[in-house]
Amino acid sequence: MSTRPQRARRSQLSVPGSSEKMLQKGAESQADHVFCDLEDAVAPSAKVEARGKIAWALNNLDWGRKTRCVRINDVTTEWCHGDIIEIVEKAGTNLDTIMLTKPYTAADVLFLDRMLTQLEKKLKLDRRIGIEVLIEEVQALQNVEAIATCTDRMECLVFGMGDYSGSQGIDTKDIGGESGNYPGDIFHFARFRITMAARAAGIDAVDGPYANFRNEAGYRQEALRARSLGMVGKWAIHPSQVAPALDVFSPDAAEVARARKMEQAYREAEARGLGAVQVDGVMIDVAVLRLVRNTLKKAELYGL
Repeated sequence: MSTRPQRARRSQLSVPGSSEKMLQKGAESQADHVFCDLEDAVAPSAKVEARGKIAWALNNLDWGRKTRCVRINDVTTEWCHGDIIEIVEKAGTNLDTIMLTKPYTAADVLFLDRMLTQLEKKLKLDRRIGIEVLIEEVQALQNVEAIATCTDRMECLVFGMGDYSGSQGIDTKDIGGESGNYPGDIFHFARFRITMAARAAGIDAVDGPYANFRNEAGYRQEALRARSLGMVGKWAIHPSQVAPALDVFSPDAAEVARARKMEQAYREAEARGLGAVQVDGVMIDVAVLRLVRNTLKKAELYGL
């Protein structure tokens, strides 16, 4: 059984770390998870200053039950080392996870893992900081199984289809949106492989951004595709995308009630020495119960 923290990730809201106003809005949002960004949403000239703004926000804003995450710059940049040190030294007690961008191999993730171990010892932190990783390079997808299992800090793999498209040379009309002339979901294989690697490692898989935040129908369609493959959530690059993500990745009340009814009926049958039982015309055995339990675990995690 995994000892990793169980965190809700139905909606991962991106907030630029250079904006105090947006950090405040992120804390006040309904998102399960907010990542304060030091990477793409912050200009190079503002990255160092943004670290302090994020640390202040983590320490002083009311984040409720949200997962508090910081997305740092990748290990090939001049900022990665400083991002880790300053954020953890200033706000490590109020930080749940760090999101690493653009890893190519497990070695890139282990760099972050080793630094976190050193800083936690130095600062005597009593709670470990988890790691989330963006799979956004073709090399990362090729190495996704090794990345997923390289450290027990790993909690989540996120599909970054924007940079991935650039890495593979994919011709898309819209990042996370229409796929042009390709017959089907152009990101299916990457989503499937990331999700399978995550599930095999006992961690979460989350879908990346949908650029047109005014197109809720398109966002929902992509979220439904991700959910169908076993992903637990999707990014929100705008607050308007939070509610659709929460809706898509939450079992509805009727589904939860039916799952509870089915589990109860199976447990009662099991106590009588039976291996299966019929509920509303559906035969429930141990294999079906496993699917039912997936729904009930979500309901418990999300407080439904």
